[in-house]
Amino acid sequence: MSREGLTGSRIRERRVMAGQKQADLAKAIGISASYLNLIEHNRRRIGGKLLLNIASALAVEPTTLTEGAEAALISTLREAADDAGLSATEAARADEFAGRFPGWADVLANAQRRIATLERTVETLTDRLAHDPHLAASMHELLSTAAAIRSTASILADTKTLEPEWRDRFHINIDQDSRRLADSAQALVGYLEADPETTPVAHSPQEEVEAFLASHRYRFATLETAGRDADVIDRLTQTAPELKSVAARHIARDVLHQVALDAAALPMVTLTKAMDTLGPDPVTVAAQVQQPVGRVLRRMAAMPELRAGLLICDRSGTVIFRKSIDGFVVPRFGACCPLWPLFAVLGNPGVVTHARLEQLGRGHSEFDCVATCESLPAQGYNVPPLVQAVMLILPARNPVATSMKLDVGATCRVCPRQACAARREPSILNDGV
Repeated sequence: MSREGLTGSRIRERRVMAGQKQADLAKAIGISASYLNLIEHNRRRIGGKLLLNIASALAVEPTTLTEGAEAALISTLREAADDAGLSATEAARADEFAGRFPGWADVLANAQRRIATLERTVETLTDRLAHDPHLAASMHELLSTAAAIRSTASILADTKTLEPEWRDRFHINIDQDSRRLADSAQALVGYLEADPETTPVAHSPQEEVEAFLASHRYRFATLETAGRDADVIDRLTQTAPELKSVAARHIARDVLHQVALDAAALPMVTLTKAMDTLGPDPVTVAAQVQQPVGRVLRRMAAMPELRAGLLICDRSGTVIFRKSIDGFVVPRFGACCPLWPLFAVLGNPGVVTHARLEQLGRGHSEFDCVATCESLPAQGYNVPPLVQAVMLILPARNPVATSMKLDVGATCRVCPRQACAARREPSILNDGV
């Protein structure tokens, strides 16, 4: 039933919520109770002055009766239905449920949003707890200091004939270790309470590079014109406040060299002109501009209007470059989902794959992903070729049949999909921590 066809159901629910009898409402608007009964059971269309009169009698806006719940509420209810494993027929009745029971619909939608928020928190915390090097070092510091205090206290408690000079030294050690323990604990609490979205803190060279690229929005106007000018690239990396380590500056230089090479071979003006004619189809555009698909994917990721994400991995499957996109979770530490097309193309250089992905775990967001694998220039004789896989991630634009979508996760640790042949470890969302 269409949303407009549920006007009667909404009138009935609003009347019941207001505590009015059907006969009383019918009398107030000047129609018979039997005719109002037909309206409330969606057997008579309603509009015009009669609709306005009913809305006035129920003290609601007319659009509340004709349009029902907002699209966001309907979308959230359908997500809840998908998570609960309801059939497509039942999920399609989300609008009817929201129209008939608006209060309960809000309760259910709020619960679904809270679940999504909690799952996002679990994903973040499990990623940090399992793999964060800063957290591991902090925990080691806490445990080592606590063990030192315990050892010193044990000596003081068990040794009755300890010389006063040595006793004073042990007391000083306990005082110093206690202060260090308190400082370490305070620093750890501050680190755990920091919001990574509002207080980005880089704890690895790769994270420093990501912060550097994000601060420039992945666009470098000077490299579009200067080409692979080593002085320009060195100046960018040496003066960037985000690049604090030698390793980070080394990685950033490699990234900028690739950006400059791509910009020289495929100027943004040329790419934009081709896309205006052909649309955002990387394979067709690559043929038109006579450039490798991987280069087109990298250049498209730098176009802000596409709101695209980009992932690059090396031959080992390690993600060496990431440009985030809202809704698609990429673990900052640990292994990614092996079902991503990014890894499927590693053994097939030159092949281009396209897939509609639905990432499970929270939100059930859908994305159009295009991936390809490139062979890098030979480094010498009899040397196995190095390859890189590139995957462009675009927000899904047109709906497709369920059978045409590939369900993937972020990482096995927080993926709710149980029947998966690629699973490496149990999910804490299904099997507990």
